[in-house]
Amino acid sequence: MNLPKPLPTQERLRELLRYEPETGDFYFIVKKGRLCPGDLAGCRNRRGYKTIGIDQVAFLAHRLAFLYMLGSAPPEIDHIDGNPSNNRWCNLREATCSQNHANTRRQSNNTSGYKGVSFDKRKRLWRADIKLNGRQYFVGYFRTPEEAHRAYLRKAVELHGEFARSE
Repeated sequence: MNLPKPLPTQERLRELLRYEPETGDFYFIVKKGRLCPGDLAGCRNRRGYKTIGIDQVAFLAHRLAFLYMLGSAPPEIDHIDGNPSNNRWCNLREATCSQNHANTRRQSNNTSGYKGVSFDKRKRLWRADIKLNGRQYFVGYFRTPEEAHRAYLRKAVELHGEFARSE
């Protein structure tokens, strides 16, 4: 099993990089290979997250932002707007695993067009479901996907509060 590499210390991070909370970008302070002080640090991975190499180890930039600002990083960090490359400080918040999952967009294979809504072929009705802490909750059956979506949203706010996401 591959365990994640421990983050560098806040001191080591600040020796190498400068974080701009307003933009979410990191910049090199020291020369690193072909990169000079002032150059933008990091690149996007396949999932859209920015990664930055420190001492031959790649770290997620949003975890480094927490380390830079607070001296440590929580186990889960949520991007409020759902954009994994937006590491502005105002867009990052500590979350539980369940809260982080609640703030995801609808899946790409969703055919209803609405998060949490699917068509039940047997009943010939639209169904709304929602998850919390790995448990699926049945919201109800509805005549239209729009009705199911409205019910899903009400339940999402009830269960997930500020982490509820509609799309």
